[in-house]
Amino acid sequence: MSLAEAHRRLVAKEISAVELTKEHLQKIREWEPKINAFITVNEEEALAQATEVDKKGDFTNPLAGIPIAIKDVFCTKNLKTTAASKMLANFIPPYDATSVAKLRAGGGIFLGKVSTDEFTMGGSNETSAFGAVKNPWDFTRISGGSSGGSVAAVASGECIFATGTDTGGSIRQPASFCGCTGLKPTYGRISRFGVISMASSCDTIGVITQTAEDAAIVLKELAGADGLDATAPKNPAPENYLKFLEDKKDLTGLRIGIPKEYFTEGLDLSVEKITRNAIEILKKLGAEIKAISLPHTKYAVPVYYLIMASEVSANLARFDGIRFGHVSKKEANSLLDFYEQNRTEGFGPEVKRRIMLGTYALSAGYYDAYYLKALKVRVLIREDFIKAFEEVDLIATPTAPTTAWKLGEKIDDPLQMYLADIFTVPANLAGIPGISIPCGFAENLPVGFQLMAKHFDESTLLHAAHIFQKNTDFHKKKPSL
Repeated sequence: MSLAEAHRRLVAKEISAVELTKEHLQKIREWEPKINAFITVNEEEALAQATEVDKKGDFTNPLAGIPIAIKDVFCTKNLKTTAASKMLANFIPPYDATSVAKLRAGGGIFLGKVSTDEFTMGGSNETSAFGAVKNPWDFTRISGGSSGGSVAAVASGECIFATGTDTGGSIRQPASFCGCTGLKPTYGRISRFGVISMASSCDTIGVITQTAEDAAIVLKELAGADGLDATAPKNPAPENYLKFLEDKKDLTGLRIGIPKEYFTEGLDLSVEKITRNAIEILKKLGAEIKAISLPHTKYAVPVYYLIMASEVSANLARFDGIRFGHVSKKEANSLLDFYEQNRTEGFGPEVKRRIMLGTYALSAGYYDAYYLKALKVRVLIREDFIKAFEEVDLIATPTAPTTAWKLGEKIDDPLQMYLADIFTVPANLAGIPGISIPCGFAENLPVGFQLMAKHFDESTLLHAAHIFQKNTDFHKKKPSL
């Protein structure tokens, strides 16, 4: 059931929080051997939380009694947080991330921590030190990355919703591959405090749900300023995103732009056909469809991977075995040798690749040629969106150029893996919100449809996604596990 339906049933006393929690824990036991979404199952605490919620009997907060999966880069007090890496295999944080603290205060039930690409670096969830997460629609295919564990858990019914992070598409791309709704809010709309960083200027906290309505419910609880995160804007979030969902019963008056740069070589023909059909549905619902151009889109992937790798190099310097992380059992001959052994054993190949690329781009003689130039082009990409939103209210595109590929198909070809982010990274570079919603199937695999809005206009984004889902049933179809 959706979050909205579960909340209604809890309020009506048709089901208890303990019963709901036990049902989802049973699904985890049943499907984890095939899916591998969870790194840590938090059964004892989850049942204790559910018992406490039932005892209070207060379901005013829509999160009360709702079973949640938490991506394993969110710090959870007294619950292991690994970032899916050997480097943090035994790390137990002494505090909660701000978003986790809000979920806890709302009465959410923490089923456990779900897998991710190592330190969120990857587009397929195959770089995790704990094994790849399988796609519930086809166990021979990837779930997507990096929030593949979160998405697989939602798609398979192991939880009602899950937290995620989106640095270059890590919520929207796996949501597309697994038939879920994936919301990436405006940069900073949800506090990043207590979430292990990859690329700080792009990292965005979001959610994976079954519907846009569910995403609106969770966003209301998590959005807002945070004194512990200087990048969380002080402008207040709307009191209730739900009231915008059906402010109008259709999309009359909404201007939606279709950028020609997103329908080019590399886009699978079946994905293009399904996406264009989704655009026609928006048109029938009253939206005005307008062709637009985002001319600097072609630079988005190289710009993103330069900036991201540079920030990775800086952020992951703290994982050295002294401040944080794995300590080698080998005897070190020097301090440098000690660092090398800890990081060589603790980090996987993709993390090492990005650290090395970023360190190179930031080094003397190359900073101006690579990193500084990438920052300048990033401004141009952001200005493309600002200019486009003077003409339209939303932008519609495919979420990913293909459906989920086979496990192992691209893991040895990093460039092909990086190019899979071509439609999602621009939103992160610009800091704007985006959402992926199911819009069809190609050879029985889900296809996602991306909508993007101007900064802090999640209300319009969620309204359009909700009206689309009210008039289609793509999001209702579930994998036949």
